[in-house]
Amino acid sequence: MIPRYTLPEIGHLFTDVARFATWLEVEVLAVEGWAAIGVVASDVAREVRARSPVVDELFVAAVDEREQVTDHDVAAFVDVVQAAIGPPAGPWVHYGLTSSDVVDTALSVTLARAADVLIAASDRLVAALKARALEFRDTPMVGRTHGVHAEPTTFGAKLALWCLAADRDRTRLRRARDAIAVGKLSGAVGTYSNIDPRVESYVCRELGLTPVPATQVVARDRHAEYLYACASVGADVELMATEIRHLQRTEVREAEEPFRAGQKGSSAMPHKRNPITAERLAGLARVLRGNLTAGLEDVALWHERDISHSSVERIVLPDSSALAHYVLVRMTGLIEGLTVNADRMRENLDRSFGLVFSQPVLLALVAGGLSRDDAYRIVQEHAMTAWEEGKPFRALLEADGRVTLSPDALDEAFSLERSLANVGRVLDALDAVD
Repeated sequence: MIPRYTLPEIGHLFTDVARFATWLEVEVLAVEGWAAIGVVASDVAREVRARSPVVDELFVAAVDEREQVTDHDVAAFVDVVQAAIGPPAGPWVHYGLTSSDVVDTALSVTLARAADVLIAASDRLVAALKARALEFRDTPMVGRTHGVHAEPTTFGAKLALWCLAADRDRTRLRRARDAIAVGKLSGAVGTYSNIDPRVESYVCRELGLTPVPATQVVARDRHAEYLYACASVGADVELMATEIRHLQRTEVREAEEPFRAGQKGSSAMPHKRNPITAERLAGLARVLRGNLTAGLEDVALWHERDISHSSVERIVLPDSSALAHYVLVRMTGLIEGLTVNADRMRENLDRSFGLVFSQPVLLALVAGGLSRDDAYRIVQEHAMTAWEEGKPFRALLEADGRVTLSPDALDEAFSLERSLANVGRVLDALDAVD
């Protein structure tokens, strides 16, 4: 995590203070769980909670100092907590637990909270895309395949498809939250040999987690699923960002990023207005995909556990959470502030001499009795002439005796309204998106 791409709504979840505070809550709840089943006296559990240290930067420093001796972060944490509580209650902290009981359960709490932030950010992106899709529902533009003019579409349809993709990402985030909102307090190798399963149930219930069978660690396919949801967010944001970058090119100029007062596009060229936000988001999507690869590598651990996943997760889980949130928030702002040049869209649609209507002409000729291959060759011949000589496609067809279509039939084939008559079906799909 670096401050440039970490927004405060999610960054605070992954600080050392937040991490140790969540560890401490797991430890205290475990003592209370033991008390609930009569193994620990209730006054001991109350004393553990009452005398638990405040987790702040001084506490973090104390744990770091102790870790220089233990070379084990959880052991250092437990030592500092027990010393702060003191006897007779202190020794009950970490009773029957292994490190992963605390670390994995606390990590699930953190990731569930992070997922909630991501889902809320997804809500806002979906809403922004839906609103602008409806705004430009009937704004015609050229559709492009391979970067080349294909057939007419609308800018609203493009935005609607983005909205549906963002909604699918939101669903993936919800599923990932369910997958990761689990806990385990089942001891070394997960057999409950030194801890009662009722303690696990108590702690997980209080934390809003579901207890699950595990080895010494929670299965890492759950964390990989979370990273996939983050990477999927990045991929779809990159899809939008890449399109916006293309539409902002000088030769196209159909849409532009917001450009605020005082902003500078270049240190050297004052005229520049560059799609820097879209480019930044496209770059961060690459990091999210790379982090997913690391998360998948963490699934295969040795036997009942090793810690090869631990160092990886300390990097990729906070980073992916922060980056997924960042790209969601920034893309929402980009969509809300996007400048749309409808006149330029129409101008570009007409720039290819009417060739965007080649398919309806082809179909009309086939319907008029020509073989498909003969019709295709006639249409292609005039299309190439239109491209190469800059002549109107319809005029070339009208001058060809082989083209026996009536003026009304040609009007129908070259009708923009006919081409876009059913594009509203894409927008209608947004009715199911909340």
